[in-house]
Amino acid sequence: MDQHADDLLVGRDEEMARLLRAVDPGSVDRVLLLVGEAGLGKSALLDRVARRVAGGGAQVLRAEGSASEERLAFAGLHRLLRPVRAEVAGLPERQRAALREAFGEGPGAGEGEGVPVPDLMLVGLAVLTLLSTLGERNPVVVILDDAHWFDRSSLDVLAFAAARLADEPVTLLLGTRDGGHLPGFGRRTSTLTLAPLDATAADRLLELQPVPPTGRTRARILDEAGGNPLALIELARAVAVAAAALGATGATGAGPLPLPPGDRLEQLFAARLHALPAATGRALLLLAAMDGVDAAITAPGALPDAEDDVWAPAERAGLVRRVDGSRIRFRHPLARSGVYHAAASDTRRAAHRTLADALRHEPDRRSRHLAAACTGPDAVVSAELELTADRARRRGGHAAAAAALERAAQLAPDREDGARLLVEAAATAVLTGDLPWVEELTAGARARTDDAALLSSAAVSAGRLAVLTARHSVVFPRLADDAAEVTERHPATALDLLGSAAVVRFYSGEDAHRIRVQQILRRLPARDVDLWSRVWVRTVTDPFEGRAELIDVLEKLESETSGHPQRLVAFGIMAWLLDETPRAVRAFDEALDRWAAQGSLPEGLGGAIAWAYVERGRWDQAREACARIAAIGSAAGLDHAVACAATVDAAVLAFQGDTAAARARAGDALDLIDPLESRSVAVYARRALGAAAAADGAYEAAYDQLRAAFGPDGTPVHYHASYPVLADLAAVAVRSGRRAEAGAIVERAARTLGENASPRLRALISRAQGLLAAAEGAEPHFRAALADPDHTYWPFEHAHTQLDYAEWLRRRRRIAEARPLLTEALETFRRLGAHPWAERTRTEARAAGLGAPHTAPDVPASDALAELSPQQRQIVRLAARGLTNREIGERLFLSPRTVGSHLYRSFPKLGITARAQLRDLVESAGA
Repeated sequence: MDQHADDLLVGRDEEMARLLRAVDPGSVDRVLLLVGEAGLGKSALLDRVARRVAGGGAQVLRAEGSASEERLAFAGLHRLLRPVRAEVAGLPERQRAALREAFGEGPGAGEGEGVPVPDLMLVGLAVLTLLSTLGERNPVVVILDDAHWFDRSSLDVLAFAAARLADEPVTLLLGTRDGGHLPGFGRRTSTLTLAPLDATAADRLLELQPVPPTGRTRARILDEAGGNPLALIELARAVAVAAAALGATGATGAGPLPLPPGDRLEQLFAARLHALPAATGRALLLLAAMDGVDAAITAPGALPDAEDDVWAPAERAGLVRRVDGSRIRFRHPLARSGVYHAAASDTRRAAHRTLADALRHEPDRRSRHLAAACTGPDAVVSAELELTADRARRRGGHAAAAAALERAAQLAPDREDGARLLVEAAATAVLTGDLPWVEELTAGARARTDDAALLSSAAVSAGRLAVLTARHSVVFPRLADDAAEVTERHPATALDLLGSAAVVRFYSGEDAHRIRVQQILRRLPARDVDLWSRVWVRTVTDPFEGRAELIDVLEKLESETSGHPQRLVAFGIMAWLLDETPRAVRAFDEALDRWAAQGSLPEGLGGAIAWAYVERGRWDQAREACARIAAIGSAAGLDHAVACAATVDAAVLAFQGDTAAARARAGDALDLIDPLESRSVAVYARRALGAAAAADGAYEAAYDQLRAAFGPDGTPVHYHASYPVLADLAAVAVRSGRRAEAGAIVERAARTLGENASPRLRALISRAQGLLAAAEGAEPHFRAALADPDHTYWPFEHAHTQLDYAEWLRRRRRIAEARPLLTEALETFRRLGAHPWAERTRTEARAAGLGAPHTAPDVPASDALAELSPQQRQIVRLAARGLTNREIGERLFLSPRTVGSHLYRSFPKLGITARAQLRDLVESAGA
């Protein structure tokens, strides 16, 4: 490390200690964000940490963000992993192939259609597995400097891996500018913020300079620098150089003040160019134009060698430094930007042309430099950028592709062609979650064309993203107004927009939204070609109005879903909304078999997949779906999608008895949304919190949470999410002395739904009525709740009803009738892993005389499984089915090491010593 970097560490003892604690193998912080404005010493701190841990035997992987490569897909990840590329060969085949595809090295790379698109989550799993494998030999420290300039694809993948480092000897340190938030790294990421130096440290730093300023000049530098170490050093240097040039002592003299940190500090670096030889200036401009990232690899031959004397004057001027003796780098990003912007525009363009010539075998980088060299429209370069976008898209680099298309549009000579490219860019940018950018691209297209079809396509793209990112009260009128405007000219587009508006209606639960959607839908001509879209809008907007007719139409549409994953998902969502859960699950199963989501935007109501699996009793699959939705949504900055997944996850955790984790996940969801804007998420979160409280036996708290699913007058807060809460509300009302209030809510719901209630909801209402009825009036309701054999399609709900009815029967000494209900309910709860309810049923069964002969052989295994966390139980079940750690990891998006760690901690709790014992244990527990 040079003296300049050492100087930047003055006054940073506390920050260095915090970073060293983070990289300690015993630290609980696996990810730490180092935040501060330019010049505060982030890079110097990270350099010192890297040297310290490398000296202690850790493996350091480090990469710096590059402004010029910010939108080259996976460029940052490629640089980060270059030192360990040999290790990639040891990855599982699917992970290895995904990583190669991401780096543009897979079969058919650079070709046209049919080239596989890398699965973002599989790439993330590959990186996690790679880091875990490296960690088996030595601790690993991953350092991302200038992380705000990393390309989005790399950040998405690294964020995915970072969220799964808890059991790994891997630490991730990220240095980023003020503003701090990085896509995919959530609000709970530990953050260390660098503040300006205090007066004492700033004064000490000036004293360490080769020519320490004194007197009035020193005071001015301290004042102007504002505690920014880089500004202190460079201002002191500039004053000393100016004084030397004047033959002064440096004790006085004005120097180039005032120049506070920021853009004007670039001018201080740029001013040093005037004294440099012309050859050095040209070399610096080329280095600045390529941003200095791996110059020898990026553009071999374009720059003088590091040993060339041309660099010596730039080193003496404090503009560049040597790295590892073989590379020349700018001393600071502000030096790079100062050099670049100091050059005349035609000189900059010439530098980019030189680099483009040197990058003939790097088409994506070459096209970027060609574009930078353009003085006006250029059809050839525009076409090259379009090819670059296509390559980026095939590698999953949506931000890179959209940026290339945007620049291609700017260079397109034909306005209509430019509009087409901007619309395509907007559709691609949707997959980044950046709504302002999508809207900016859409506005640019409007300024270039009147083509209604193109503009409608742009509006649909913006609307699709707005549903998942913008406030519902803002986005709904925009979607509805756009749909109303094109009903006559473009009815298909109007239906697309209305489909997105219907999704907003679901999330918001706002009845005014339902009325507006139905009004616009009535204005649209009924055409056979639009049947799918019309049924979608109707079902999502109000699944109760005309339910019987909608189910009839759904049966006709089912035959048109085979082989079409998107239609299967849409069909499944509609079936779920109509409480046709078995149909929904069949559709989702087929869709997921045929279509692995490849890091793309979750469709509206994607959480329905997870809820359907919960209702069907397939909780492991529900949590897997939640993991995928959350990972993709988090990477794209889609808080609403992440919140939806969190509520489902919270509900399953509560049902399984992990109440602390359930409350944390529900809290995550509520932190991400406005409960008044996103009523569906709010109700689902309250449902999970109520289940957690009930599992803990805190019935008054459970009642308060579940009561929040209904308004003060008993109306549902959400037209679809609130009704399934009715039976659970009644159950905790009985135990908290709130029968009357709960009874009024249940009866109001029964009257409101009437004949439009699904068989499932009728069973839930009957169960609620049985719980709340006077002692001798309950039995007809319980019998009605159990009468429909199809209610077994919702096993958790069905087992609850059996348990409630059995308790009622036992209290009336009808023991013989209660026993089979208790036996079946216990079997269901144990199979599902619903441990609090299994224990309650077991207690009731003992009271009914179902003693040791009936249940003793199974109890120990079931109790042992109850000691495990939900994730451990999930891993144990998969291991019992014979899956290897690697296979389990791919299923749950964990590293094999993490899977092994969970199993290692689980075996003593289960009372076993070998993996071969798992199958018998799980089978005996009914799990």
